[in-house]
Amino acid sequence: MIKKFIEHTGLAAGLARDNVDTDMIIPARYLTSTSREGYGKNLFKELREKDPDFFLNQERLGEASILISGRNFGCGSSREHAVWALMQAGFRVIIAESFADIFKSNSERNGLILVSLQREIIRELLERAAASELVLTVNLEKLSVSDRQGNLISTFEYDPFRRYCLLNELDDLDYLLSFKAELMKFRTERAEKLFLGGEDGES
Repeated sequence: MIKKFIEHTGLAAGLARDNVDTDMIIPARYLTSTSREGYGKNLFKELREKDPDFFLNQERLGEASILISGRNFGCGSSREHAVWALMQAGFRVIIAESFADIFKSNSERNGLILVSLQREIIRELLERAAASELVLTVNLEKLSVSDRQGNLISTFEYDPFRRYCLLNELDDLDYLLSFKAELMKFRTERAEKLFLGGEDGES
């Protein structure tokens, strides 16, 4: 079952680049496991090794649960491991200008919240995250992003079906099963009408 999401407040970390691909997120050499667990420790492994100032190497951002980045985040291969790695490392929300389609689909299936904002707002958030501690609240019910003081930063759009499922803790199968009682009632009533000669049973 997908994890319920209404609102999340967390420390935001910035990754100021476009086209962050899945191999950057979780390098292919760490995908040998047959399990879905254990990927978080290798999140952005190569970037962390090359850059001592990378955000995951900064103690102040150790508890970050919101990641801010540029356009086309999650491009590259279709590997679902990228989403698993982000979530297992503690990230609940990714805020970016845009997302690759397959990454977006994988995120929706796993309950990783993707928020698309305009480039100017992304730039401002990246600057704020680099300068000092930035705590954000992402509210899926209100479709809003706010700062620690409660000031509205931006609203955003979200697929209505996916939003409904997240707010009600439903995956695709749960959503279909939620209509089971209504479907059974419809079939019973229709069978009774057919038996009595109504609807399609009329000659």
